[in-house]
Amino acid sequence: MEQIHYQPLFPNQYYHIYNRCNNSENLFYNEENYSFFLRKYDYYLSDYLDTYAYCLLPNHFHLLVKVKRLEIFKLSTFLKLGKTLEDPSQIVSEAFRRFFMSYSKAINKQSNRTGSLFQKNFKRKLIEDKGYLLTCAKYIH
Repeated sequence: MEQIHYQPLFPNQYYHIYNRCNNSENLFYNEENYSFFLRKYDYYLSDYLDTYAYCLLPNHFHLLVKVKRLEIFKLSTFLKLGKTLEDPSQIVSEAFRRFFMSYSKAINKQSNRTGSLFQKNFKRKLIEDKGYLLTCAKYIH
């Protein structure tokens, strides 16, 4: 059974995460944007996720990730968010929110645009079996 959209992101679980731009606009306007996206992704999310595959396309992206075990989340990473959150799924969702906001602000400034860059509520599919995990990795690559 395929689960999409608003489900929580639980520790020690694999997910296919993806999103696209509003109005079929580009997410990446030049080569440096791809590197910038990955640096921001690393800054905001590497404390919470192990990334196994990714694909960055001009107007959307795909990620194959595993949420780290709760014990791995460091106190310093909670401070990075500037909030006290105890639910691991809230912590990861907040990190994604901050990542998307940071990237969007930079692209809006660079491209002299305004408004939301990403479609609301990034998509996520829980991966519950090895077969789908392999299929997802192949699809993303």
